[in-house]
Amino acid sequence: MPLYEYQCHRCGKKFEVRQKFADQPLEVHEDCGGQVERLISAPTLQFKGTGWYVTDYGRGNQPPANGKAADGKPAESKPAESKPAPAPSTPSADEK
Repeated sequence: MPLYEYQCHRCGKKFEVRQKFADQPLEVHEDCGGQVERLISAPTLQFKGTGWYVTDYGRGNQPPANGKAADGKPAESKPAESKPAPAPSTPSADEK
């Protein structure tokens, strides 16, 4: 359930209330009977790091896409395999 923050206009007190999404917002402060306002606050959920991508999981021993191993050291890279260029096609004696 979400945690909502309210502030009372009469006493100025800020308080938090757990409510369902479907519940109506509070209108009266239970302590002093003053009118309350629901505040907008920053979420406490923080995402840190590079994020979650399909390439982050199921890699086995392959280096990550950012070129660094899990310990922060540069990953060892293998040289790219090169394929020989295809030979130019020349018409055969039958095709002439």
